[in-house]
Amino acid sequence: MNGLALRRRVSLDRVRALGVIYLVFGLVLVARVAPAFPDEPERFLFGTGPDALAWSFRPSTATVGIGLALVLFGVAAVVHRGRLVYGGLVVGGALGVLMLLVASLALSPNKSTNLVPLFIQSLRLGSPIALGALAGMWSERSGVVNIGIEGMMLAGAGIGFVAYALINGGAGGLPLYVAVLIAVAAGGLFAALHALMSVTLRTDQIVSGVAVNLLAIGLTSFLRSQVLVPLNADSATTLPELSVPVLSRLPIVGGLFSAKPIFFLTFVAFAASAFVLTRTRWGLRVRSVGENPHAAETLGVDVIRVRYQAVILGGCIAGLAGAQFSLETVGSFDDLMTNGTGFIALAALIFGKWRPWPVLAGSMFFGFARALGVRIQLLNVEVGGFPLPSQFLQAVPYVVTMVVLAGAIGRAIPPAAIGRPYRRPG
Repeated sequence: MNGLALRRRVSLDRVRALGVIYLVFGLVLVARVAPAFPDEPERFLFGTGPDALAWSFRPSTATVGIGLALVLFGVAAVVHRGRLVYGGLVVGGALGVLMLLVASLALSPNKSTNLVPLFIQSLRLGSPIALGALAGMWSERSGVVNIGIEGMMLAGAGIGFVAYALINGGAGGLPLYVAVLIAVAAGGLFAALHALMSVTLRTDQIVSGVAVNLLAIGLTSFLRSQVLVPLNADSATTLPELSVPVLSRLPIVGGLFSAKPIFFLTFVAFAASAFVLTRTRWGLRVRSVGENPHAAETLGVDVIRVRYQAVILGGCIAGLAGAQFSLETVGSFDDLMTNGTGFIALAALIFGKWRPWPVLAGSMFFGFARALGVRIQLLNVEVGGFPLPSQFLQAVPYVVTMVVLAGAIGRAIPPAAIGRPYRRPG
């Protein structure tokens, strides 16, 4: 059996394995879960006011429908060999999300919940994850592993807010935007340090990233205790909210177009990155040095310079993500305020297979998990008389990530030269 046939067989086996999982899960929903749910009507609302759209359903009936659909997709994955199976598995994943929402409302004393704020909050919570993942994408597409995203984000958040407090005490105005630029520069500076150690000195890139994280933790903690605490800078004016004319007044989706600047910049950054990476000469060079740096060098590409540029660009994006925490959302800075977002961004990067739009989708999926955890708390969901911890559902995206990468879409294959120090010939 040749290599291509073997890969196709392994891929098909993975699809079938995931199909079996869907099949079993669907049968459990129909046979055991649906009868346990109350048969009283519940409602999903889409919008506010008396004219808001609403979907009324009975949890038991909805669960049976979702279970049967999962059984159908599971059977199709087991017996069918066409590409449509992958689409069916994606729909099956969406049905799993819908099942979580139905179960949350069924186990809550509330009879209705508004899904529009949930999805808007998902996008906003996913925005810093997306920026962190984009930072990692630029670095790793050039062949440099970036475990230091968390540190670069933390440096942007801390140094940017310290600069803001020193300039005008956090009173807003032009110094606020200057502080954002300083946060971006701080992320770029930490990325330059990572590039120096990884590209020029050729140290282990994992160790270099860990060193960047530890340096950021220590430096920002020092700045907080020695600068922010004496200044009593525990509250500051944040970036103002912007509204897109006309679009912000649309029913249902209008809330997506009323947000703060860095949230909007997230989508601009992804659109620009997708264009530059695939449609420009420099983007081609970044991809080439990440795949085969020796071949790129023979074609006249300066591998060292391109890697420095890509890593520093990623660091600047990570610094912008840090500014989103301290300067756009909270208006203060606390130790470790990024709370592991950089590491979640790495998971989203792998989920999206180092491609801009799938990375964005994966990031928003993690944002949805966080928003769903908050909604679970608001709904007072109980299982067996005990409140359901929101941390339980926050683990769901990681489980789904492992299932998807191992089953439906196969193994996530990074750039070929990632993690390999480059030595110029001669």
